[in-house]
Amino acid sequence: MTRSLTTYEDAVAFHGHSCPGLALGYRAADYAMKRLNAKRSEDEDLVAIVENDACGVDAVQALAGCSVGKGNLIMRDIGKHAYTFINRKTGTAIRLVQRPEPLTERLDPEVAALRRKVTSGKATPAEIKKFHERQAGVIEKILTIPFGELFIEKEARSEIPERARISGSVQCAVCGEMVAEHRARVKNGKIVCIPCAGEYSRGW
Repeated sequence: MTRSLTTYEDAVAFHGHSCPGLALGYRAADYAMKRLNAKRSEDEDLVAIVENDACGVDAVQALAGCSVGKGNLIMRDIGKHAYTFINRKTGTAIRLVQRPEPLTERLDPEVAALRRKVTSGKATPAEIKKFHERQAGVIEKILTIPFGELFIEKEARSEIPERARISGSVQCAVCGEMVAEHRARVKNGKIVCIPCAGEYSRGW
């Protein structure tokens, strides 16, 4: 039995490092689970729909127990820092959208300036050290300031995604590898996988 991951430090261990994005995802998952009266999902009772592929998604996985393999983490990568959580048991849902105001600039303007120097490779060792120190302060603020200063709570769509299906597999006639039948294609009358099917595009 896997122990529950419930603290920010656990999320950091799962993700590999601490950063503002991870802290935001942690706050979103923590808030949603409390609002929906949900515990860390052992199966698919809690569903997360994420609209980005950034660091915060790892916090959602660690804290909420939502994962792609389990079928209760749905990725709609449209580049938005927005998270929808659905409690299957109660049918309730919540959508959390990060506030539009630039977060780091709001919490510590100097961090944003230092980050530009660090990422460009022009920062001195002293500036790099200062950047990490001040970013740690930003992370601490994200973890402690009122939730409403980070996210806007919105009404979520009421449709609950169906549970993950267990699909059969078929063998690709070209490469010989097995592929889930709902992902297979037909090419020249034979069942093939997506890479072997090739792309067909007319520029649309």
